[in-house]
Amino acid sequence: MSGHFRLTQETIVALAALVLFVFFSATLDNFLSSANIVTLIRNVAVLGMLSLGMAIVVIGRGVDLSLVAMMAVSLTLAIVLANRGYPFPVALLAGLAFVVAVAIVLGFLIAYVEIPAIFATLAVSAIIYGLGRGVIANLDVNNLPARLDWFIFLGRGSVLGIPLPIWMFAAASLLAHLFLRRTGLGRFIYAIGDNVSTAGISGIPVRPVIILQYVLSGLMAFLAGAVTAASVASMNMRVVNSTMIYDVLLVVILGGIGLSGGRGGVRNVLVGTLLIGLLLNGMTIMDVSYTVQNLIKSTVLLGALVVDALLNPRDEQTSQQGDI
Repeated sequence: MSGHFRLTQETIVALAALVLFVFFSATLDNFLSSANIVTLIRNVAVLGMLSLGMAIVVIGRGVDLSLVAMMAVSLTLAIVLANRGYPFPVALLAGLAFVVAVAIVLGFLIAYVEIPAIFATLAVSAIIYGLGRGVIANLDVNNLPARLDWFIFLGRGSVLGIPLPIWMFAAASLLAHLFLRRTGLGRFIYAIGDNVSTAGISGIPVRPVIILQYVLSGLMAFLAGAVTAASVASMNMRVVNSTMIYDVLLVVILGGIGLSGGRGGVRNVLVGTLLIGLLLNGMTIMDVSYTVQNLIKSTVLLGALVVDALLNPRDEQTSQQGDI
């Protein structure tokens, strides 16, 4: 029965995206312009990469509210180091090492100290942002050093007429899909999301796998940050205080990945990303004020949470566990 429901939610979201696309194409002057489509795709790619990271964690019945802070601060660190004279590949590796180190600490707090994920990730997000703004950089916006054409190409280039960020999102989606569906570790994440006690009894190394989820989520955040920085030749840390993390949650829940864990996959992320990307782009062109955009998004998020609660009721074991 639930399989039927899963399909239904996904199909409804895909149809809603199609209706929105047709509606915006017919009513908005600049919607179908090539410049706007490229902007939409680039924005959707970054949102999609972050959502893939969130999806992996949510399938394992966690949540990662530190994604956007990880993305912004890791790339800010790389840019600051590059501006101080370090070779850019070395600076990028430092940013990557930062993400992995923070993700391991975060996973440890959730898996071993057993702090609920929502609180652990919220606290770590605030700490990372504080580090970024108070220790790593003096400015909110940090610009890339000159002569990094190869890196800028990641954000602005295209191959076969398709912007490179889309290729990167497609590759990340494929890798995430293969990981979740074709590897033992991927199956472990589903098993933990489905029932953590049973997973432990059946010999799955629950705690290390939980840490792995957050590391993978951090890597997706780093990739999204690289594409963002390459697109605009800078990184703006103010994005941490934006509603981006809610957009990511919206994609995941709306796409049909149940918050109770153990369900959903990359396809859900793709339909959710498409719908939210179109919605955000259309509202921007219509010049809907930021406050009203947030009102609409929050209402949609609440609706998605209600649907999720109805379709994926929290079983007794889930409610005892809380959100791991």
